[in-house]
Amino acid sequence: MAPERPRPGLRRLAFTVVSAAALVSPLAAPAAADTADGAADLRADIDALLADPALEGALSGVVVRSLTEGDVLYSAEADTPVVPASNVKLLTSAAALEVLGPDYQFETTVAADRDPVRGTVKGDLYLAGTGDPGLTPEAFDALAAEVAAEGVTEVTGDLVADDTWFDDDRYNAAWDPTDAPYYYAAQISALTVAANDDLDTGVVNVSAVPGAAEGDPAAVELDPMTDNLALDNQVTTGAADSTGSFAITRADGTNDFTATGSLPTGGSEVTTLRTVDDPTAHAVHLFADALADHGVKIHGDIERGAVPRDTEEVADRESMELDELLVPFMKLSNNMHAEILVKAMGAETTGEGSWAAGLAQVGPALDRIGADHGATDLVDGSGLSHGNVSAASTMIDVLEATRDEPWHDAWYASLPVAGAEDRLVGGTLANRMNGTAAEGNVHAKTGSLTGASALSGYVTTADGEELAFAVINNDYTGAAPRAVQDAIAVRLAEFSRTDVAAAPSVSTLRQQAPESESELECTWAGTC
Repeated sequence: MAPERPRPGLRRLAFTVVSAAALVSPLAAPAAADTADGAADLRADIDALLADPALEGALSGVVVRSLTEGDVLYSAEADTPVVPASNVKLLTSAAALEVLGPDYQFETTVAADRDPVRGTVKGDLYLAGTGDPGLTPEAFDALAAEVAAEGVTEVTGDLVADDTWFDDDRYNAAWDPTDAPYYYAAQISALTVAANDDLDTGVVNVSAVPGAAEGDPAAVELDPMTDNLALDNQVTTGAADSTGSFAITRADGTNDFTATGSLPTGGSEVTTLRTVDDPTAHAVHLFADALADHGVKIHGDIERGAVPRDTEEVADRESMELDELLVPFMKLSNNMHAEILVKAMGAETTGEGSWAAGLAQVGPALDRIGADHGATDLVDGSGLSHGNVSAASTMIDVLEATRDEPWHDAWYASLPVAGAEDRLVGGTLANRMNGTAAEGNVHAKTGSLTGASALSGYVTTADGEELAFAVINNDYTGAAPRAVQDAIAVRLAEFSRTDVAAAPSVSTLRQQAPESESELECTWAGTC
């Protein structure tokens, strides 16, 4: 199911847009090593593809660089600042691997004011997090089981949530506040619940099933449900031939959810995701429920605060290592993982888990791996904001520079793979370029916002030459030009310096993978 709503239009950047053919830089001139018209033919074909009506009036930054031969095969508006959408995650992930290391783990701990005596903790019990995006309900249950296994049966004081590893700025000021209910723009906290196998954080799963007969109430559930959430279910069951009209909202600044509409008798279950307000509260209430399930009684209240220095550790959990986390993060383009990593970089390097402190680490990290990022100005780590600015040349530099890093193989493996059916392999490219020379060949990061779309990554040519490419389109007025991006990638997969090839048909690729109605950064495979 795709996200439900469009984003506001992209602000037009103050650059003059000219034809694609006029924008080819001198770097794209035929290389001396050309033994036939293959390279010149490639340039002409990319020019023609960029002239597709879907890009009328658009600004396109496009670069193709041979990593085998070292020359630039195509360059148009290479250094022009553009809105990169989720291609920002290429920069964030590379910086996180450089700053935190591929074996970095998030730690979640449970501590007590003092050791339990005959099963009783006299004082408070503390749950402290550092941002683990893999804290599923099962993980909270395992932590509670470990507390019980230590012999704890009751706590005389409070259950205290410590999320102070990150600051209390939950929602990025550069994001559209009307996006706040939707899963791709959840609040960020050092204590948060991953609600599903995709590790979507700061959200609940919503399901609705029609009743047995017309007029019956429908069954609506939030999962994981906790005591700090409230659901007003007003959904009814309509006639079998009626059109469903299910909707769910959350009042601003609260966890009061209201479900409305109707579902046809005999209809299918409807599912979606909605964000919670204050992920920390959701997490600690879920942990309280897990403790109760394991026979641990909390006599006090659920509170917020920092863990005192002289406490006794009762249980702990370490997350998957960063190189493993990259798979759901990059394959599924998970915005919240990107923002957690940004704040983690800040916390680890400066002791301040904020967007400002974390984003300040990205440029120096790219410098250390040798990637030029001169046109880059980031306001978040995911690419959700239209305020992010970078350039196609920056993406190329990062794609090339990472090849010399010890963590490159893990980073490369995290990129979506064109046409790969398994969503944790194909990710956001699972339904693109199927049945072409790019299938199983193109490893690239997607990106999509209203008026901004991108595809940057690696492809191997017909002659075995490895290329890095970046295609970033801004200011188009219709649907995202993914078919044009795909056609360029397919053309690169078929490229030979010694042979002339026909450019793939954009219309064929557009029919193969129709454009989504949604123009959002997202975690849903095939839509971003």
